[in-house]
Amino acid sequence: MKFLAITLIIHAPDPVTGVRKPTNERFREVIDNAVLAEELGFDGFGVGERHERPFISSSPPVVLSHIAALTSRIRLFTAVTTLSLLDPVRAYEDYATLDHLSGGRLELIIGKGNGAAQRELFHVTPEDQWDRNAESYELFRQIWRQDKVTASPRFRPELAEAEVWPRPFQQPIRVWHGSATSRESVDLAARYGDPLFSANVTNPIEPYAELIRYYRQRWEHYGHDPAQAVVGAGTAGFCTTRTSQEAIAAYRPVFEGYLAFQKRLGVEPVFPTLEDFVERSSALIGSPQQVIEKVHRYHEQFGHTVLHLHLHADAGGLTDAQHRDSLELFQSDVAPVLRRDIPDPSFAWGPVLAESPPAPEPVSLDTAR
Repeated sequence: MKFLAITLIIHAPDPVTGVRKPTNERFREVIDNAVLAEELGFDGFGVGERHERPFISSSPPVVLSHIAALTSRIRLFTAVTTLSLLDPVRAYEDYATLDHLSGGRLELIIGKGNGAAQRELFHVTPEDQWDRNAESYELFRQIWRQDKVTASPRFRPELAEAEVWPRPFQQPIRVWHGSATSRESVDLAARYGDPLFSANVTNPIEPYAELIRYYRQRWEHYGHDPAQAVVGAGTAGFCTTRTSQEAIAAYRPVFEGYLAFQKRLGVEPVFPTLEDFVERSSALIGSPQQVIEKVHRYHEQFGHTVLHLHLHADAGGLTDAQHRDSLELFQSDVAPVLRRDIPDPSFAWGPVLAESPPAPEPVSLDTAR
């Protein structure tokens, strides 16, 4: 099993202290957490994309490029790239450049995104967002695989023998499809034989398990080998300590802060108490053994081989010391057991290269002049 730490770069008051950090300090915190994730042995670090309050994750290629310069091993994920809002040609250029700068460490998780404010910002409607997402992905996929592209899409100008540069480092980049509640993204992933990432955050396990079962059904429907289907899944919260009592005590102020935030928004909480949240959500809150057992319970339903600690690349209301201690304990006491018990994805966890590129021929200075 592989492990990702992911942030949506929420820029809101701390749920416990009520203090909101300056914007530049919040970005620095994200960078520091990515470096820490590599230091602790995480397999990937993800940055979300949102274009509305309270997020400042509107430019993941820029953030991930900075992370790429400060790390050497960890794979870099988008979580998610909102292709329904983007020009796929421009998105390709940004991410192909980032993939070269990172040495082929980029992986995309794509999705339509959500939120009315960002739809309005980009003039995307609820009626056309799924069509935009599918069209943008199909064109993005074509650009990544072909030197010249001719296409007549609905939502951007047509392309006629268009060349888009730079050409890719990875051949091609691996694309996951992020899914929260909809069958459209699940079917798109299955159709193209791509891995699926289930959000697995807001609700109990049942609706996510149903979508994953649907993904596997559609995967076989499209003629793919069932053994090659790959699923990743998120978590609603994370805090592990030596004892369950310590974890509950540490996380209670965080949970109460989020409840108060939901109340201010007029949102009815799915999990009204911390005890209910720990029991019925995907949150990993407890001792190492409790975390291991819960991941196994979810794996029985999902068959997932990639787990991300959703949002908790950030402290999210824990103190910095609590956050780091929790991540360190996860890597020392939890991750080794899960890596042993649950297989890795069926594909190589590294650059997707069709073949080794030929070594460049030496250039004569006389010729160059």
